[in-house]
Amino acid sequence: MYHPNVYPDGTVCISILHPPGDDKYGYEQASERWSPVHTVETILLSVISMLSSPNDESPANIEAAKQYRDDYPQFKKKVSRLVRQSAEML
Repeated sequence: MYHPNVYPDGTVCISILHPPGDDKYGYEQASERWSPVHTVETILLSVISMLSSPNDESPANIEAAKQYRDDYPQFKKKVSRLVRQSAEML
């Protein structure tokens, strides 16, 4: 998936899935990270939100984040093309 917050291997980069506690880089607050109070619903809502509103400030895919920020029309074209290719493989 070509997305600023998805690594090439498909791993999503989202605060709610990061290990609990303080972020050693100081980017995330402990309250934004994993906690046992999260439910499947809160995790899925966070992933859906991340997919629809990428965070290009903390990218997992630097190329996608740069294109999203600098040339959004080309980013959309590339995503559309990749979705079509994936659908053809089914």
